[in-house]
Amino acid sequence: MLDRRTGLTGLLLALASAAAFGTSGVFASSLLDAGWSAAAAVTVRVGLAAVVLTVPALLQLRGRWSLLRANVGSVLAFGLLAVAGCQLAYFLAIGRLSVGVALLLEYSGVVLVVLWMWVRHAQRPGRTTTIGVGVAVVGLVLVLDVLSGAELDLVGVCWGLLAAVGLAVYFVVSGRTDGALPPLVSAWGGLGAGALALGVAAAVGVVPWRTTAADVDLAGVRVGWLVPVLGLALVAAAFAYASGVAAIRRLGSRTSSFVGLTEVLFAVLFAWLLLGQQPGAVQLVGGAVVLAGIVLVRLGEAAVPAAAVEPVPTSPAPTRG
Repeated sequence: MLDRRTGLTGLLLALASAAAFGTSGVFASSLLDAGWSAAAAVTVRVGLAAVVLTVPALLQLRGRWSLLRANVGSVLAFGLLAVAGCQLAYFLAIGRLSVGVALLLEYSGVVLVVLWMWVRHAQRPGRTTTIGVGVAVVGLVLVLDVLSGAELDLVGVCWGLLAAVGLAVYFVVSGRTDGALPPLVSAWGGLGAGALALGVAAAVGVVPWRTTAADVDLAGVRVGWLVPVLGLALVAAAFAYASGVAAIRRLGSRTSSFVGLTEVLFAVLFAWLLLGQQPGAVQLVGGAVVLAGIVLVRLGEAAVPAAAVEPVPTSPAPTRG
């Protein structure tokens, strides 16, 4: 069972990370409306975030370079699957599906985390946790308003499920603590590897690349293009990933993955406050249902005996699901 102070710190970090991730829609929409492609916006976001974290990461690694070498597998899994793979799969999914369906498929990754912990570590979810999983998924369906105007395409569904795998990898790999890199260093390495992979994908034409230096409209204010780019890099990437990894280390993969669902709620809230996109009654009800599901999952995890606390692999490169 988690120490109460550790659990509270982890919960606050997880919510801060989800809120930071939730700002990406506001920042990115200003760039997309100005003519940027989604791939260009995300690649610049991830690459600049890696650059920003370089100095503090290197300072944390002084005298511990062997730790980085021992965790190369984890860093590559994080960057290639959880960052680049998840982003690319999501972009390809929304090319064939509605945004709501694509997001629902991506966030089904939290269910994959539960299944992984059950199959790989014999952590069978209790009754309260199972009910919480179901409640949270139903709430997510309502928040994303998937039932209205849903578009289905088999290839698009496959891309959405691959994005879900990438999201699950983010929580599973980040949850490893034995011999792991500091959270900030893990985020830096993963973002760097992810940016390189995204850049290669754009260079070979897998995703379109378009940018412009024109001013953009950010939350009703005309600003230079650098403002949303810095917002994406510093808030929605560097801080979001570093605090997210730190939260997962404290809460464990399963609980933190469900707290991460609040990213959708924060995204809706920011779009309402800054872009005037007022949520409907169904979305508001869905938000309350998601929160209820998260509370149930948290209660179910808190009831797990200390002997059943999430084990971690001892290998420097964890098995990927």
